[in-house]
Amino acid sequence: MDTSYPREDYLPMTSHKRDSSPTTTTSVLPRDHLIWSIFNTIYMNFCCLGFVALAFSVKARDRKVAGDVEAARRFSSKARCYNALATAGSVLLPILLAALVVTGVLHLSKLAQDSVGFFSSQFSASDDEDK
Repeated sequence: MDTSYPREDYLPMTSHKRDSSPTTTTSVLPRDHLIWSIFNTIYMNFCCLGFVALAFSVKARDRKVAGDVEAARRFSSKARCYNALATAGSVLLPILLAALVVTGVLHLSKLAQDSVGFFSSQFSASDDEDK
């Protein structure tokens, strides 16, 4: 058996060291968006999207604690999407409803003014003919 070359077991430790820069050894842990999900759940938004986001946030936090970064990243992404939908629904739907109410009130007031003008002109024209 030829033993002229060093085996991997006996190599010096300096050759086995990896570059210990912080970018290669540490990966950025995903955010779980738990506070945002709790806010959306308490706010009672459209179609309970806040509760769904809360479920995914808790799953993301559990996976992050367990060390499964990829699953935590997937659940975090889903929680962020549901939170964005819940927030948009909670903000845009009341604004849309208020705009519809204002538009309806303006339209009804214009109709009321036109009908008052119509009836007053009809009555005044008939009064003038009778005299």
